[in-house]
Parts: sequence; structure tokens; C-alpha cells
Amino acid sequence: MTTDATQASSRIRIDTLARLDSEQRRALLRRAGDVQDERLPAVRAIVKNVRERGDAALREYTARFDGATIEQFEVQPEEYEDALRVVPPGVLDALGVAIDNIQRFHESHLQPQPVVETSPGVQVWREWRPIERVGLYAPGGGAAYPSSVLMNVVPAKVAGCSEIVLCSPPDRAGRVPAVTLAAASLAGVARTFKLGGAQAVAAMAYGAGPVPRVQKVFGAGSPWVTAAKLVVSADVEIDMPAGPSEILIIADETADPAMLAADLLAQSEHGPDSAAVLLTPSVELADRTAEEAALQLALLPLRGRAGEALRSYGRILLTESLEDAAAFANEYAPEHLEIVVEASDELLKLVVNAGSIFLGGYSPVASGDYATGANHVIPTGGRAATRGPLSVEYFGKWIQVQRLSREGLLGLRETVVALAEAEGLAAHARSIDVRFER
Repeated sequence: MTTDATQASSRIRIDTLARLDSEQRRALLRRAGDVQDERLPAVRAIVKNVRERGDAALREYTARFDGATIEQFEVQPEEYEDALRVVPPGVLDALGVAIDNIQRFHESHLQPQPVVETSPGVQVWREWRPIERVGLYAPGGGAAYPSSVLMNVVPAKVAGCSEIVLCSPPDRAGRVPAVTLAAASLAGVARTFKLGGAQAVAAMAYGAGPVPRVQKVFGAGSPWVTAAKLVVSADVEIDMPAGPSEILIIADETADPAMLAADLLAQSEHGPDSAAVLLTPSVELADRTAEEAALQLALLPLRGRAGEALRSYGRILLTESLEDAAAFANEYAPEHLEIVVEASDELLKLVVNAGSIFLGGYSPVASGDYATGANHVIPTGGRAATRGPLSVEYFGKWIQVQRLSREGLLGLRETVVALAEAEGLAAHARSIDVRFER
């Protein structure tokens, strides 16, 4: 039974946005951004060891961090088959629905590119080419996250990546959770490795033991994983640093406090460094949401870490208006933004910085985490100001193609030669002129 004192200590803090001093505002915007930075020296040592010692280092780290002795890192065909047998049919059906929705949405990302005639006889267009070998990370260890498998694998398949390497940490028995393997199998993964943490990222980035070197590393994970991705990004492409998770909600007096509280808590249970912030001009809504959050927190199985997250990075901020709330949201650039106001479409027009937006009281973040079809790998820590969510485009690139007829080049001859000579590049100019001197 939760005491009144415990409930009071777990109550989310309410402040007035306009009254925050510069240091308080900076801390709010920073959230837990220094979490992975603190781990960089240790992670650099792990990455260096994996690069130099390969398989031996992977076995040592797996034993130390996962408590598992691994004989064979790569998951075998019979392990996928066993997973599909033991996972309940209802879960398999849910994975199937999620795969279909994710695929349907992500297939819309690649549209046929037109051939543009920029001048008579000059054609320019773009053609799509997938990255050939990609490495995907799915978190695990103490839990299973099949949704993370789907959010990475499905767009990679849609993009046309020919080789997909998946890493996920084993449990102490040396097994990847059955539901994770089931998701991998249903999504079409051919190679999965029982590896987690910074050592898995290093193995994919440089090739180690049985893990092949990939061309780009994807996936969210612990602060150790994020730090490892930052370290290896000097040598291999990464999708984005991702984590800790966060939600920002803008709500008015029409919103349901119980729903808002549930959404704040849903984000907080990700971990003690997750951020959950509500912006509202309604004092009554702020108070009632704080009360609901305390009541609901007491009933959560993960109330310990959710409560810690609310105390450290949770906040309800009173604003002068919804416009002020939108302005702060643009400054915060949240991973997830819920807009629960009467005129949600109008407020949406004011938002320029957010990773994934959820409109209305029946659009909780959890729906997008699993099954709307939108991707749940989204930039965090303010990076949504310059990056978008994981998409098919992350898994390939557009190649420019140009084709000129003789007449087309002749039409551009004077322009190109003039610019080449202005830059002092005589050979550039000559490469044009020579074609008309024969």
C-alpha cells in the first residue's frame, strides 16, 4: 500500500514556464543529455578491444555484462523455428499486423523520380540505390523489444538492402528472447547474433568474430549503445544517436487528465533518465494530471524507475497560452509530441521541431510505438530540430544521373566555359571545348 508521503514524493513538479530562470530552463532542455557522454571513455576502450581482439573480446564482454557463456554467437535456423512455436499465436498475429502497417507506410517513402529537362537536351534525374549491408541493434537483456526489430528491419527490406545483420543481447542462458527471434523471422532477417551493448556495435562497425563488417549501424539502445554509436561514427555511418526517450504534451482544458497522466507514465517507465513534460495554460488540468500521475504510478509494476524519471525529468509547465506552449515545444524539439487541444490542426501548423506528432486524445504515443506504421526510432535530446524519424531513406541513397545530347551540351558550352575560366580551371573548360573542335 502506498503511503501519502510516498505518493507526495512521487508527485510530478508543477512550474510556471515564464518564471523559470536561465539555468532551470537550460536543465529542462538538456534533459539527460550527459548520460552517454559520461560513458565515452569506457566505451572507447571496449571498441578498441573488440577491434584488436575480435571474437575473444566479444566472449569476455558477453560473460561480464550479460552473464552468458556463448559457444555460437549466430542464431541457428532451429532457434527461429523454436521461437515461432513458443510465442503465443496472439502475439504472432500482433507482430503480423504491425509488420503490415509499418511496410505500408514505409513503402510510400520511395516515390518514382521524374526526369527533369533543365535545358533543351539536358536531362537530370535521381535513382535509388540501397545500402548493401546494414547492421541493426535491438535492445534486450532484461527485457524483449520485438517492436524495435520491426522498426529497423521492415524499412531496410523496403529499401532493398541485400544483407541485414541483427544483434540483440542474450539472457544468462545465452538465448535471445523468443519473441525477438519471432519478430526477426517474420520480418525476414537471415542473420541474428547474440550480442549486446557497446561490443555489439563495435562488432558490426568493424567486423569481429562471426559478425561481418557493415556499412551503416542502426538502432536504439542503452546509453552504452548510444555512446558506442558515437564512437564508431568516425569510421562507419550511423542512423542517429537515440535515447533517452522523451515525451512532451501540449494540452488544454478539454483534455482528460487520466489519459495525459497515463501517457506521461508510459514514457517514464522506459527508464530513470526518460523525460516527460506537459505544457498547459490550465491550472486545473495541471493539478488534476499531477494527482492522476501519482495515483497511477502507485499501481505500476515499474513504478520505481518511472517514479525516478518523473522526479528527475518530469515536469508540468503552466504557459500563458497554447501559442507559448508551441514556441517552447519548438525549442525543446521533442522525440514525441502529443497535441491534445480542441483545435489540434491549427496548433500543429505552429510546430516546426518534433520527431513524431500525435494529434488528439485517442492518439497516444504507445500506438505509434507498436502499430500505426510510423517508425518509433526518432531523434532525441533536441536533435529533432534537424533530423527526422528513421525512414526508408536512411537505408540507401539517391544517385544523380545526367544525360546530355550534343545539342544540349552546346547550349551550356558558353556557361560552363565561362564559369570554369572564372575559377581558373582550364582543363574543365577544355573538356567542354574539345567536343566541338573535331
